[in-house]
Amino acid sequence: MRSNHLAVGWLPFSNSRFQMTQQQPASPLPTARPLRVPVSTTRIRPTHAAPAERSLSASRIGAHVKTLRMASDTPASRLAKLAGISASLLSRVERGLVSPSVETLDRIAEGLRVPVSRLLSDGGRRMDFCHVPAGRGITVDRVGADSDHRYELLGHLLSGNLFAEPYLVTLPPDAEPCVTLQHPGVKFLYFLSGRIAYRYGSKTVSVGAGDSMLFDATSPHGIEAVDSGPVSYLSVLLALRD
Repeated sequence: MRSNHLAVGWLPFSNSRFQMTQQQPASPLPTARPLRVPVSTTRIRPTHAAPAERSLSASRIGAHVKTLRMASDTPASRLAKLAGISASLLSRVERGLVSPSVETLDRIAEGLRVPVSRLLSDGGRRMDFCHVPAGRGITVDRVGADSDHRYELLGHLLSGNLFAEPYLVTLPPDAEPCVTLQHPGVKFLYFLSGRIAYRYGSKTVSVGAGDSMLFDATSPHGIEAVDSGPVSYLSVLLALRD
């Protein structure tokens, strides 16, 4: 009797000899390559702290504090101790990094021995400075009765409401007297050499080296006579700008 194994189509197999493979679906883009992301886009970059913002008022107050401290030759550590604040806070105030409280400003002002209003003034925006080395002043040619006098301008300020002009005035031996000067402002004279008779209005005074005069320049004034020479003096005119 024949076996029924072949009749039912049974085929013996061994698990060790048969391996099942799963077919992968075909790619719609067989030539496409995997997308590679640049390393620079995935690299973690260090974050930097944003710079501290400075307000104009804080910067101005800090500049006043530092200027006054340096003018008084006071070390920052000593001022901080006198004001009862930390040295780091004083440093931030001077650099304009913080807006100090009224109490802190009052303490700093006491340490500097100045009124607190000095720290809040707006004068720091107008800080003209003029330095004229010896003999380097500007010679000014004048037209008028005193045109033969030599006027050497020693400085000039462009800002502010006050007009100030200092001159070094020198009289040559043949200079003519002049008593007709008259202009707005206040004039200060400091005599360096010689002796002259100086007239102011109806009054005449004898002045020499080391003497000084201060008067309202709206009244007629000037040198009436030269007693001994050479004559030189410092003349400073102060007036309000128009």
